[in-house]
Amino acid sequence: MRRKANIDKNRPEKAARKGKTTGPSKRSHRKGTTEDKPASTAKPARGKRPLTKSGPSGQPPPRRARGKKFEAPVKPAFKKSKFENDDKFRGRNDKRVADEDKPLNYSREKPELSGLTRLNKYISNSGICSRREADKLIEAGAVTVNGEVVSELGYKISPDDVVQYGGTPVRTGRNVYVLLNKPKDYITTTDDPMNRRTVMALVRNAGRERIYPVGRLDRATTGLLLLTNDGDITKKLTHPSHQIKKIYHVELDKSVKLGDMKKIREGVELEDGDIKVDVIDYVGLGDNKKVVGVELHSGRNRIVRRLFEHLGYEVQKLDRVYFAGLTKKDLPRGRWRFLTEMEVNMLRMQTGKKKSA
Repeated sequence: MRRKANIDKNRPEKAARKGKTTGPSKRSHRKGTTEDKPASTAKPARGKRPLTKSGPSGQPPPRRARGKKFEAPVKPAFKKSKFENDDKFRGRNDKRVADEDKPLNYSREKPELSGLTRLNKYISNSGICSRREADKLIEAGAVTVNGEVVSELGYKISPDDVVQYGGTPVRTGRNVYVLLNKPKDYITTTDDPMNRRTVMALVRNAGRERIYPVGRLDRATTGLLLLTNDGDITKKLTHPSHQIKKIYHVELDKSVKLGDMKKIREGVELEDGDIKVDVIDYVGLGDNKKVVGVELHSGRNRIVRRLFEHLGYEVQKLDRVYFAGLTKKDLPRGRWRFLTEMEVNMLRMQTGKKKSA
């Protein structure tokens, strides 16, 4: 019991709850407590707010009438700019307001909305030729629409019109882009009078659209070959002004000398003019001196073979491994695949602007 009383003396709050009287609390002797302050200056209890707000008059603020909407304060008008009445500094909003006063004209319709297509574009999409060549055919009177000769450039046709070229109906469809890894002993042509095997036999299951090779590869040459019915891209990929990049792996009958590689790099004069390559080097680590890689932009006929034959070499294998940004990755020999949308856009970017020679 004596020990319990000592605990109560040390804790006066606990002793007060039990009804025991102890000495004066230490808190009551602190300076500035609520017990020493007058009632007017005492703080309100926690969680309760005074009914009135402190103000100059001490009166509560007037309450808003019930049902009355809140009115936002009116913003002051901005000062007009000195350039507001000047036509040179009229903004886009001012022009839009001025255009609202004009009457709307619904008579003009876009070709896409009206269903009309330019005749040269229709012929180019069919795979016959490019748009520029189609314009020449139209001017020459070789194209008829509904049985009548049309020689006017910019002529537009509807889906119901019948277009003929050389007496044969012109049918258009979607553009198709096929990349083939050409094997050996196939002719790069659409039709061979000697009934030899052509590359068209390898892509006969690519669709019903009429496609044709872009450029040529020799019968003994293997590698990448693009086939499409897009006349515009075909014309630009084969035109020398666009300088389309090509890379070949060449296997020769003997080791290539460094001096000959320097001559090829600086330029060699052939029967149809000078020719030089952009890059020539040994393939891989250079252990096999008979295999070299050649990068060039020229599209002359049999240019790589004639280049090495001029220096006394015989080409045993010639493989095109790169053409206009396209590679043979995941494409076995004799197989083909469609180009992706990204690859088609890449081709259009390369052929969009001519490069300076």
